[in-house]
Amino acid sequence: MAIVYVRDDESFENALKRFKRKCEKVGILSEIKKRQHFEKPSEIRKKKALAARKKMLKKLRIERRLNGE
Repeated sequence: MAIVYVRDDESFENALKRFKRKCEKVGILSEIKKRQHFEKPSEIRKKKALAARKKMLKKLRIERRLNGE
């Protein structure tokens, strides 16, 4: 839960910006987007495997670039 206390000398706009940043940092919006539509467990596993593959390939590309291959 993101809570922002408005200071006495603070404008509403600044408090709203702090609130938005805190919500983004906590991950509230991404969680809402995930829960908007039901995903089957098999779809979740597929997405997770794809993300792991992309991460591994990116790591390999970076290592190859650093090694000069």
